[in-house]
Amino acid sequence: AAMAAERALAVATCTAPVNIAVIKYWGKRDTDLILPINSSLSVTLHQDQLKTTTTAAASRDFTEDRLWLNGKEADVGHPRVQACLREVRRLARKRRGGSEDTAALSLSYKVHIASENNFPTAAGLASSAAGYACLVSALARLYGVQEELSEVARRGSGSACRSMFGGFVQWQRGERPDGTDSLALQVAPETHWPELRVLILVVSGEKKPVGSTAGMQTSVDTSPLLKHRAEVVVPERLAQMMQHIRERDFEAFGQLAMRDSNQFHATCLDTFPPIFYLTDLSRHIIALAHRYNAHHGHTKVAYTFDAGPNAVIFALADTVAEFVEVLRRSFPPTTNGDGFVRGLPVGSAALSPELVAAVVTEPLPGAVQYILHTQPGPGPQLVDDPSQHLLGEDGLPRSRA
Repeated sequence: AAMAAERALAVATCTAPVNIAVIKYWGKRDTDLILPINSSLSVTLHQDQLKTTTTAAASRDFTEDRLWLNGKEADVGHPRVQACLREVRRLARKRRGGSEDTAALSLSYKVHIASENNFPTAAGLASSAAGYACLVSALARLYGVQEELSEVARRGSGSACRSMFGGFVQWQRGERPDGTDSLALQVAPETHWPELRVLILVVSGEKKPVGSTAGMQTSVDTSPLLKHRAEVVVPERLAQMMQHIRERDFEAFGQLAMRDSNQFHATCLDTFPPIFYLTDLSRHIIALAHRYNAHHGHTKVAYTFDAGPNAVIFALADTVAEFVEVLRRSFPPTTNGDGFVRGLPVGSAALSPELVAAVVTEPLPGAVQYILHTQPGPGPQLVDDPSQHLLGEDGLPRSRA
């Protein structure tokens, strides 16, 4: 029996969510430890619509660490992957107090890791945040580590630390040079604001013109506006945003989210040479949101854009059907429109001629690939069902039927 147990695979599978920042993170003060120049605040999205699943397995029979992303073998030697592996193993060693517990998984065993997204990786949907949060969750489970893990996830991707919690999450800038106080805290759980909805407008599956990692450091080096933002603007906005969330004040939440998104993109423009993440289409969507809100006389929808052209729109549940119909008229799907709205169901809505005249100006057919309707959701989850493991008994990726 002992022999069989020796040969057996130790395996753990977790899922983790994407998050969308409403007070943006842009700029590191330490590129190795991934310490930010300002705190940030995000909304964790529901894993029913967007999630990464990761299986981590260890065995004495493995000869090397290996990694597969969406079925293809990838570089396990990537410095950020290695940082996460190293940190989780360090916590496991610390937890065991240096004593090699025979029941515990040997830290010398090599690991195999397989990770899959249920959404297109290149669609600019913050896959690194979900990916590293998931990697750290699965490794922590594998090694029996239960410590503060957002600090470890941060070493993979800064925004990943925010995906370690559900609902509304703050990534504290921290003060210490070693980064031990730069971690994520939940501001409110996903159940706190049940009416909040999120629409993701996927406009293109193209890769960003300038990756976030390189882009933000150019901004740190060249943008005086970014320095002012980090030191003066964000601390005040962060406190305001937490209050708006606590009070479920959509009007104030939405306005501040839009202002912060616009300022983030202004710092990109203030970078030298300038970085353009917003496209003509992004600007078209921004103008549409403002026309829609103006027509209603208050903030019913709020946009935010990350380092890419996809729009994220926040709205309350009672606004979704009407605004999706506005989007359908403004960006008519070129196909029969079956897959145009995905995710949570959206009701139908009739638009008044006044609204159409005031809000829908010149339609741009086919400009938006599809709309994903989702809502705030929980943090990383353990997958108990062994049939859901991405690695088979042999420690290799299962062929996905």
